[in-house]
Amino acid sequence: MSNVLQTFIQANQPLVEHKLDILIKEIKAPKELKEAMSYSLQAGGKRIRPLYTLAVLEELNITNKDAIIVASTVEMIHTYSLIHDDLPAMDNDDLRRGKPTNHIVFGEALAILAGDALVTLAFGIIARLQHLTAEQKVQLMDQLSFAAGAEGMVGGQVLDMLGEGKSLTLDQLEEVHVNKTGALLSFSILAGGIIANASEEVMDALKKYAFHIGLAFQIQDDILDIEGTSEQLGKTAGKDVLSEKNTYPSILTLDGAREQLQKQYNLAIVALEKVSLHKGLLLEIANYITKRSN
Repeated sequence: MSNVLQTFIQANQPLVEHKLDILIKEIKAPKELKEAMSYSLQAGGKRIRPLYTLAVLEELNITNKDAIIVASTVEMIHTYSLIHDDLPAMDNDDLRRGKPTNHIVFGEALAILAGDALVTLAFGIIARLQHLTAEQKVQLMDQLSFAAGAEGMVGGQVLDMLGEGKSLTLDQLEEVHVNKTGALLSFSILAGGIIANASEEVMDALKKYAFHIGLAFQIQDDILDIEGTSEQLGKTAGKDVLSEKNTYPSILTLDGAREQLQKQYNLAIVALEKVSLHKGLLLEIANYITKRSN
């Protein structure tokens, strides 16, 4: 990790952690529900998605008091998806970010409700933002509902489950990952552009960058599932093979997956070159995503 990125993370990650803590403490809800929500929110993680929102704003030289709140809502949506993904009815995992999964600690019913509460809370928080226009808030909620819903993350999860035990083509696998992983990652990047009132040209470049880096993120995940250990990953390693999931290594071989990873990375950076955003934080985060070990 470069010094530039490390400095950025050290400055902003604690802000995200603190804001998430405050946002949960402020709501009027049963103590047990808030505990289950906070358990998964505060379990750690790289916070790539909220950091992306803040990085775009920094690259565009824009500050906004609501930016950290929007960034935090992205992490709420991501955390809700992890809670539900780990349930016995889905991936049936008992380890997440190096800790017992939510349903192992709080039971299935409360885990489901904690996820439900996080996703609905996120939209309410955006609706009540004070430093964005009504048009920006509607745009954020519209894009977030697309990214997190049937046409994005939820739809991708369904495609992923339906593909288990079957042989998918590369195009079919890409469709799974563009939706399941890429959609919310893309939103976190585009959210920064929306807050910044970025030009159509910049938004188009961010959209292309987000598409390709989202695929790169998932390809690296697939590679790490084979090469990493449970201790490194903070979740059960080798689960994709056991579940007979389609992955880039299973279709392309490990070397082929690495080639595809480099291709998607290159396309992401090319997209940024057109708007002169290819030498800063967005490049550094792309480097980190494609070289991470967890």
